[in-house]
Amino acid sequence: MGQVDGKVALVTGGASGIGEACSLTLAREGARVVITDIDDTRGKALAAKIGGGAIYLNHDVVSEQRWIEVVAEVEKKCGRLDVLVSNAGIGIATSIFEMTLADWQRQQAINLDGVFLSVKHSVPLMRKGGGGSIIMMSSVAGLRGAPGLAAYAATKGGVRLFAKSVALECAAAGDNIRVNSMHPGIIATPIWGKIPTGAHGMGHNAPIDPYERAKIAVPLSRAGEAQDIANGVLWLASDASSYVTGMEMVIDGGMMAGNPWRRF
Repeated sequence: MGQVDGKVALVTGGASGIGEACSLTLAREGARVVITDIDDTRGKALAAKIGGGAIYLNHDVVSEQRWIEVVAEVEKKCGRLDVLVSNAGIGIATSIFEMTLADWQRQQAINLDGVFLSVKHSVPLMRKGGGGSIIMMSSVAGLRGAPGLAAYAATKGGVRLFAKSVALECAAAGDNIRVNSMHPGIIATPIWGKIPTGAHGMGHNAPIDPYERAKIAVPLSRAGEAQDIANGVLWLASDASSYVTGMEMVIDGGMMAGNPWRRF
């Protein structure tokens, strides 16, 4: 307990799924959490559940003006910012040959522009407080190709190298801000119900069951839970990782190690 005592943490897309687990975990470990999302009902309920000064703010991460307002609100109410979990993102699954330009641009805007704006507007407040930790949510799809998810993979690969580049800029500035990317594998969250299996060339549009998919694709033969990712975020947010920057943290049950071998 208390791994991030006294820290202020901002979690975008923090009202559900991995973001919710991160918000709950950071709060449990002593941080004052600012949850931002577009789901006001879930966001307000989560802030109330956490208590202890937790704040919810409606936040479209693509809006630069809203970023200016959110960071100003964090400074006004909390006085500092120590941890940024740039988690908000979407997945649009379709063949790249069928994807509309509008869908491509929407995914790029939320998954990449939103992360860019999070850094641009949060770092100055972090610097005022003497440093901090930025965790950008990528994916194993940011490390290897994914059929039916080419546009998503492009954004998550972009997040990976953006994190490394910002880490180097912050290190060169000597501002004590660390920057790392998080790469979840198959994690059981509500997003899977929104991705049709037809997008992966499987011939039908039934929702993907992450638990069944993990039995085939994951060496550990099971899907991860949002808490597994939140545990990694907690470590990167804490002083226990004070010598870690520009790193990819992969939490995937062994997927990136290679194809699973099954004994039958």
